[in-house]
Amino acid sequence: MPIYEYAAVTRGCACCEAHFDVLQKLSEAALTKCPECGAAVQRVISAPNVAIGHAGLLKESHAEKHGFTQYRRAGKGVYEKAYGKGPKFISDK
Repeated sequence: MPIYEYAAVTRGCACCEAHFDVLQKLSEAALTKCPECGAAVQRVISAPNVAIGHAGLLKESHAEKHGFTQYRRAGKGVYEKAYGKGPKFISDK
């Protein structure tokens, strides 16, 4: 379930003026009133939380082990295989 951020549209209590978060199902309707004071609120678009870590998942050996292939640009319209299975070069010609 996503966490939505809400803020007061006009004046409200300390809770909604400072923005508050609500854990809601995707199927639930957006809140229109602050649960504390009843002031009008609206959803705020905010940056998503991204888990940092697991840098090893991006290593070539890990990707190749799981069947991925990566090509790197070798020239205009030509790509050279960096790792994985497949042809050594790919060309758009």
